[in-house]
Amino acid sequence: MGKDGEASFKSRSLTDEPMPEYRPASAGSPRWVPILMFGLLGIGFLTIIVNYLAGDSASNWFLLLGLGLILGGIITATQYE
Repeated sequence: MGKDGEASFKSRSLTDEPMPEYRPASAGSPRWVPILMFGLLGIGFLTIIVNYLAGDSASNWFLLLGLGLILGGIITATQYE
């Protein structure tokens, strides 16, 4: 408070605060990121389908391999911008 109970305001120039650092926008993900993502998802899906089309000789290892490939595709998808 200033004299006579009035609020006093200090004028500030624009140069009082430092300018924020300029950061250009990200150019996005490299071209290989979506290719790898869709490749892993597709190969994982096909691995599971082919495993079950084999009939009685279906293996749990191929199921785990397919799920692992799909998981790799999902993890790669988190890197896509």
